[in-house]
Amino acid sequence: MTAPLLSVSELKKYFPVTRGVLGKKVGDVRAVDGVSFDIGSGETLGLVGESGSGKTTVGRSILRLLEPTSGRVIFDGTDVTHAKESALAPVRRHLQVIFQDPYSSLNPRMRVVDIVGEALEVHGIATGAALEKRVAELLAKVGLSPQWINRYPHEFSGGQRQRIGVARAIALEPKLIVCDEAVSALDVSIQAQVINLLVGLRREMGLSYLFIAHDLSVVRHISHRIAVMYVGQLVEHASSKRLFDAPAHPYTRALLSAIPVPVPRRDRHRIVLAGDVPSPANPPSGCRFHTRCPAVFDRCRVEEPRAVTVEDGHAVKCFHAYDLDGDGDWHRAVVERIERATAENEGAARSAPKAPRVPRAGREAVERRRAHLEPAGAAPSGRGLETAAWTAIGVGAFVAAIGSYGVGLALAAAAYVFVLRPKRRRKSVADASFAAAAALCILVGSLVTRFERRRTVERQTALLAAALRERQKVTGSLPDTLGQLGFRLYPIFSDGRPIDPWGRPYIYRARRDGSGAFDLCSLGAEGSAEERRCRAIGDATPRAPD
Repeated sequence: MTAPLLSVSELKKYFPVTRGVLGKKVGDVRAVDGVSFDIGSGETLGLVGESGSGKTTVGRSILRLLEPTSGRVIFDGTDVTHAKESALAPVRRHLQVIFQDPYSSLNPRMRVVDIVGEALEVHGIATGAALEKRVAELLAKVGLSPQWINRYPHEFSGGQRQRIGVARAIALEPKLIVCDEAVSALDVSIQAQVINLLVGLRREMGLSYLFIAHDLSVVRHISHRIAVMYVGQLVEHASSKRLFDAPAHPYTRALLSAIPVPVPRRDRHRIVLAGDVPSPANPPSGCRFHTRCPAVFDRCRVEEPRAVTVEDGHAVKCFHAYDLDGDGDWHRAVVERIERATAENEGAARSAPKAPRVPRAGREAVERRRAHLEPAGAAPSGRGLETAAWTAIGVGAFVAAIGSYGVGLALAAAAYVFVLRPKRRRKSVADASFAAAAALCILVGSLVTRFERRRTVERQTALLAAALRERQKVTGSLPDTLGQLGFRLYPIFSDGRPIDPWGRPYIYRARRDGSGAFDLCSLGAEGSAEERRCRAIGDATPRAPD
């Protein structure tokens, strides 16, 4: 048996979830969680599933456009996941991609000859006139006129742009192409043309495809085998014909029932799935499909099923496919189990008491609480508290930076002590710790504030003394108001009353000790001599300000 061209084994890709100013990791988004499959030479594997199931992440992880978290990707004998960038250069020539959006995947500032021929020039295959000739041949191969090589992407329609993307993908004659929703952005008629083009290129060039899509009718037309994906995991894997004729997983059955049929009056059983797709950041326990499965039972909720092979090349990840009789029709047995469990669940739902009718205002309140993920009357969530704590610390740092060191320190310390520290303690201990921490923060803040205020008084007093001394030396007299000094000083606090440095009258009083020093006396708020406050502001040799 020949080795597969591409072998993917237990591929995982997790995206970290961070929170807070420092970006602390609090979880992972499990976009791809243990995916395994093979693709042979000249084969097309269709990868289907709802939006958000991780299909595109699988394709980008195989191409190393995203770094896989774990697992192995073996392409043509080379371990892609652990290869260095220098070793990936020859591998990338045989591993190409067609992107979903033909409008954003082409550089609007580059001509077609540059878009398609860039890879040829990078890998040293062709340059100059030879490159233009090769690009013209590629355009003709994908159904475009060779005379359009000097046009820009905005001069083409959506289908023509996607054909340019196909020409770029086959320029290096690759072995495998990842088609990431290659036709989903096109009209139905154009989709058929591009699909037929891909089928023809596969036969002509011996290509292999990983065809990612959500339209099962398109996947059936182009794929040899189909893998069904749900919330980062493969739930069923079979040949294209067998998957459509005998689906074994309830999710696959629901997807197939949604395919429109061209016969208007044909009776068809539509399986409507309830609920929404679970978040890959918090997948449900057990089987990931059990929250929406119509045939769920108790085991599905607590135990994760493993993939079992019901026949050669057909694997399914469902408890209903376990322990099948080997001598009978396995598909009939699976269908009977699913229908029996579905009927039991529907009967239990009908017999369950109905919930009381909630008034419209009450329903709106419930929806608002659900939208905010908090019950009525509940305290703010841990995430909100943590965000508020970091905001308080930032405000405290700003307050400290503008001079109020005590207030800023108290605010930041309170946010840290009350929110950011672990709080998994008994209520009485938490209350005592809260009171002790509050008292400590107030005490520390008061001491620091008083210390800084004293330093401010000393510093501003020295500045004022130096300014007055300089003014007396130059003019021979002292000013009547501080505003006459030509600059402003910060307020000076003395005995709880500020000495206004912005022009309020004051008087000087010479000391009697003969030292040449003088005192500054404020006239007070009322300007009365009885409320006069005096303070020594300088001496014969005032010290330099800080």
